[in-house]
Amino acid sequence: MKLEEAIKSNKFKTEVHKAGLNVLYTAWWLKTMMSKELKEYGLTHEQYNVLRILKGKHPDQVCVREIACRMIEKNSNVPRIVDRLELKKLVKRNTSPLDKRETVITLTQAGINILELSTSRINLLFDNTIALEEAAAVQLNSLLEKLRENEK
Repeated sequence: MKLEEAIKSNKFKTEVHKAGLNVLYTAWWLKTMMSKELKEYGLTHEQYNVLRILKGKHPDQVCVREIACRMIEKNSNVPRIVDRLELKKLVKRNTSPLDKRETVITLTQAGINILELSTSRINLLFDNTIALEEAAAVQLNSLLEKLRENEK
């Protein structure tokens, strides 16, 4: 769907402004579709992101600070997300053996299982929704990274 149809407007200050709105709208659209898939597993996209971060370090423990640094949404409340995942028995929280003030998190087997199931659904969603050839995806990735060149 064209951006103009989605937001019912065709007035943009410049093509650059339109591109910015298009990125925002597309991110919202993709996040919404992911949320629908993850809802079946009782997960939010932030919880899914934390599980993926933990899986990348598994079987090692990861401190909350490192999880926060690696989150897609930087303003996520990681301790609260971990609390919810712990209630669902998907992660286990421990005190760091190196620094007693630090909390470290590990995936449980239930967390690994739900992550595998939900990831297969998200992969299928991406495969069926993001209709880009490999060369176009490379070009899009390059353009998006160019957009964030001045990220701090």
